[in-house]
Amino acid sequence: MSEQESITTHQAVVIVANYILGVGILTLPRSAAEQVKTPDIWLSIIIGGLIAMLAGLIVVKLSQKFPGMTFYDYSQQIVGKWIGCILNLIVIGYFISMASVMLRAMAEVNTLFLLEETPRWAMIIAFMWVGIYLVVGGLSAITRMFEIIFPITVIIFVLIAVMSLKIFDINNLRPVLGLGIVPVLNGVKTTALSFSGFEIMLLIVASMQNPKTAKKAVLIGIAIPLLFYVTTAVMVIGALTIEGVISLTWPTITLIKSFEFPGIFFERYESLLLVIWMMQIFTTFVITHYAAAMGMARSMRKDIRPFLYVLMPVIYIVAMLPKNINDLFHFSDSIGKLSFVMFVILPIVLLGIAKLRGVQT
Repeated sequence: MSEQESITTHQAVVIVANYILGVGILTLPRSAAEQVKTPDIWLSIIIGGLIAMLAGLIVVKLSQKFPGMTFYDYSQQIVGKWIGCILNLIVIGYFISMASVMLRAMAEVNTLFLLEETPRWAMIIAFMWVGIYLVVGGLSAITRMFEIIFPITVIIFVLIAVMSLKIFDINNLRPVLGLGIVPVLNGVKTTALSFSGFEIMLLIVASMQNPKTAKKAVLIGIAIPLLFYVTTAVMVIGALTIEGVISLTWPTITLIKSFEFPGIFFERYESLLLVIWMMQIFTTFVITHYAAAMGMARSMRKDIRPFLYVLMPVIYIVAMLPKNINDLFHFSDSIGKLSFVMFVILPIVLLGIAKLRGVQT
């Protein structure tokens, strides 16, 4: 890796946190509530976050075993050229699918709340061209943009959390564990999948100035979205009740639309949430687009730039495949299940094979 493309521990934290903070802020309360059916979804989120941290540590351990190499490089060393190529293709397909889901989710929410008459294809294409302008600058340019977006996200999110206290009722969160621990455990699978994003460490540990701090980076990078998600769940359940959340597609937006502050000129408070959500969707789309192109470039030993452009029509086509929002949610759930196999089970298997075979650089 060139010095220009190296990143600090702080930047690695920002990349992981921004990647994870995507659609989850809007959909996690509903999807978790459907599984748990009690106000205890915040406990499911905490357990899911801890599982993601453990998986993230395993991913980092695997990457640290091959200094200066990404998953696309060392996969073939561990399991051989052909199986390694197949794994690389699956990971590339995963990142393409993630980028597509981000684009389509952005278009669906904008159609519903902001740009009702604007065609989805127009919003997606505009979003993609802004993204390509950033990714051609490489990982250093992407990271600098993430560092700008992250503090803005934190400030607006804290503001929204404070505003929600006006309609918050702690009784809606009671009783804690009223039906025992079983409902909480039922929701862990859903909440754990919402922390997909730590897998980017398979690629960026090779670019870190100090790879030894990668474990710290992934733990903090997951802890920040964990705090966001728990706060969001508590806010939404406390204001709308568990029954209300289950019946809503975008409960977090519904919560913010219910804010009323007489005498204040600004009324559409959901715009604040949509601002940070759009920025987080952008960061997730950009890093997944870059990760997919990196995989193709590394596999073929070519420059990454042509692949960034080649992938644009592919990502667009995949983004337009879901017929409606229900299809989109189903597609997203399928990707989440694939991510569990690819980035929780597979790293453990590869780490075991590498140790058994004594494979290392």
